[in-house]
Order: sequence, then C-alpha cells, then structure tokens
Amino acid sequence: MRILFLDLDTLRPDHLGCYGYPRNTSPNIDRIAAQGVRFDNYYCSDAPCLPSRAALMSGRFGIHTGAIGHGGTTADFRLEGPPRDFRDTLAFESLPTVFRRAGYRTASISPFAERHSAWTFYAGFTEMHNTGKGGGESAEEITPVALDWIERNADQEDWFLHINYWDPHTPYRAPAEFGDPFQDDPLPAWLTDEVLADHNRRVGPHGSLEISMYDNKENPNLPRQPGEARDQAGLRRVIDGYDCGIRYMDGHIGQLLEALERKGVLEDLAIIVTADHGENLGELGMYAEHGTADQITCRIPMIIRWPGAKQGHVDNGLHYNLDLAPTLADLFGQPRMKSWDGQSFADALQTGADCGRSHLVLSQNAHVCQRSVRFDDWLYIRTYHDGFHLFPEEMLFNLIEDPHEQVNLAEARRDVCLEAVYRLTGWHDEMMRTMENPTDPMRIVLQEGGPYHARGHLKSYCEYLEKTGRGYAIPELKRRHPREFE
Repeated sequence: MRILFLDLDTLRPDHLGCYGYPRNTSPNIDRIAAQGVRFDNYYCSDAPCLPSRAALMSGRFGIHTGAIGHGGTTADFRLEGPPRDFRDTLAFESLPTVFRRAGYRTASISPFAERHSAWTFYAGFTEMHNTGKGGGESAEEITPVALDWIERNADQEDWFLHINYWDPHTPYRAPAEFGDPFQDDPLPAWLTDEVLADHNRRVGPHGSLEISMYDNKENPNLPRQPGEARDQAGLRRVIDGYDCGIRYMDGHIGQLLEALERKGVLEDLAIIVTADHGENLGELGMYAEHGTADQITCRIPMIIRWPGAKQGHVDNGLHYNLDLAPTLADLFGQPRMKSWDGQSFADALQTGADCGRSHLVLSQNAHVCQRSVRFDDWLYIRTYHDGFHLFPEEMLFNLIEDPHEQVNLAEARRDVCLEAVYRLTGWHDEMMRTMENPTDPMRIVLQEGGPYHARGHLKSYCEYLEKTGRGYAIPELKRRHPREFE
C-alpha cells in the first residue's frame, strides 16, 4: 500500500468546503473528503506548532514529553535519563515507526525540524527533504520537490510520504498574480462593526490593532499580511489573505493528485489530510495567530481516505491528534507502544463505530498558559498566564450556540465550570501518576518568565498602548505581570 500524508500548517477546518465553509477554498481537499472519513471533532492536544507535532509524532501529551513551548526548557523533549537505551524511545515508538515496522519506506518533505530545532521530528523517517526556508516557503517551492519524489518513487510499493505545506500560516503569502478569488464574497457575519469596535478597544498581542504581534507594522514585500484591522477593509485583508492561502495551497495539492493519477497509483492510495492547529480570526479578539487553547486554535481537520474503509462518512467523536499513531498501528495489526497516550479510532474508520473520548484536555504554553476542557457542547478554558490579553481566569463557551466564543458563561454556569474542573483535575492527576519525573512543564514555563512569545515585550508594548488610546489597561497589566517591569 502507498500512503500520502498532507500536513497543512495552520488550517482551521471551518474554512474548508467539506466542513461547511461557503467560500470555495478547497475543491481538491473536498474531493478527498468525499471519498473517505471526515472527523468533525478532532483536536491537537498541545498547541501551537512545535507542541502539536511533538504530540502527533510521539503519541504522547506534552505534559509527558515536556515539549510544550517555543523556547526555553520546554521547547525540547524531556531527557529520558538513566532508562535511556542505546537509542531513545522515539527511535521505536514514533508515528513513522509504525510504517517502518511494516517494511515501508518513510519520507518527509518539510522544513519543520529546522524551523523549531525540533530534530526529534525526524525520528522514524528514512528520508528527509528540508525545503530550506524554515516555514517561509510557499507552495510553489514545495510542490516541485514533491513532484520529483512522486515521479521517481510513486510506482514502487509500500511507501509513506509526508508533505508539509505552509501557505495558510502567517505571513499570508499567496503570490500577487494569484489575485483574490474571494474579493466579492461576504465576510463572516459574526464580525460586525460593533464586534470589531470592541476588539479595537481590547489589548494583547495579535489583537486587531497589533496583528504583527506587538504593533501594526507591515512588510511591503508581504502585501497580503495586514498590520491591523481597524475597519471592515482591514478585516477583509485578514480573511481574504488567509482564505487565499488555503485556495492556493489546495491548487498545489491538486497538482500532486494529478501526478499520482498519471503514475496509476491514485485510486488505491491512502490519503491523510490534517494540520497542526487552526487560526484565530477574531475569536477572543485575536487575529492571524494561533495563541490560545480554545476551539479555534486547537480544533483541526482530519480526513482519511483508506482502502477498504468507510467512504463519505462523518465521525463526530472527540479525538486527539496523538490518537493517530495507535490508530495506524491497529490498521497494520501492530501492538500498542508502551509510551503512547493515544487511543485508537480505527473502528471509526473501518465500521463507522463511535469510539470517541468522553472529553479532551487541550493545552497552550507558547503565547499564553492555558488548559481547556472540551466536553458535550462546552469548552472551558482556565488561564494561568494571560499573555498580556487580560483574559479572566475562567472562560466557558457553549460551542453550539456560540461557535466564535463571544459570550463567556463562566459566572452564569458555575455548575458546568465545576464539572470541567473535575475533569481537568482528574486528567492532571493521571498525567502526573504516569510519568517518571512528575514535574508539570507548565510550571517550568511560568518559572522561566512565562510563555516564550510573551517574554520581554510588555514595557515597549505599553508605550504602543498609550499611542493607540488604550492606556487604561496598563495598570492591570503591571499588576498581573510585575516581573516584566523589574
């Protein structure tokens, strides 16, 4: 069998046609979804980029691997110490090793390992192609490498090819000549003038007035990437820039499918389409970033077209990205690896059975420190470091009635918050019981000065807040983060 894994950075599912998006962003991805199983409640356990792929490839929660951040101690896997053998655990228990045990050739086309110095990402691959720009490359720089590999290898048996595209990630980068196929399409209805005016009064990196993180500066070489969204015109640059990135990337995926069809291998090819995280496009007042542990950042697409499995099926169960490794092991008749935290959903693929979890615990420690609990209709978010957004300690959203997280129900529904905290505490206790060194890496993040992207910026950011008429927030920011002013 041949397997194509499309790892599409920063892709939120509700901006794909197969997940109900009205804009025509993803005709080729939609075609794959129609032939396979679409998972509607699939989440990265740890966001954003590095922690998510660490969980995906290891099959373990970030609290277990220690890799939960983008800098400092927690940007690396925890050392195994004395129990480490001649090779470490990942050499035998990473996701690609499932295919290695089955006798497959494993290849990756991605700059991800170099982007984050996440060399553990290579574990289990026999062939690695670094496209060389650390995630700054556009699809036209990745597709030729992929097409060359397909031309040389596609007709061989038993290969697993991982291809990593970046176009939906900031900075939004579709070439100017691509145009804007969405310029006449309406913007999301929930982003009204009133909502945008409220966002313009809020504070925090990647807010509507500081999309560049801590200011509104723009790069003239990246005209699709806005610095702010003061009005509907600015908002259109955000939404259209993101959607153009998806559509441009989808066209390149179409080129891969055409090449595979010419080689005569498309019909029986297994295809997996997923992402590392989503993208906040106004939710929680954040734009063009993936900086929270909310529904929008942590929910990701998962589409699997697998020979002999269900077709045109939708699964609504709750699953983590770290569940993929044990699922693949099941499909290949292999035993579960000792280190994995994942839970197989192979039955959902093969028979359509409901094998989802009762709840999920989601984490973010690169921009903020948050853990959230996803269960029933609810998302409960607990904030330990607000990343200068002045988030309350607790937030609760009914995702069915409020999919864009506008109404915090934490005070009104204490009963639901208590249920969420009970589930969060139970998860945390289990995680601490099942690790050799029972240290929560979030504590390390906080001890080292907070999330990587919120270290050392607050003084200069407060000057920008004064210039933009939001000095009201500075006393509270100083109260919450006194170490930033020492």
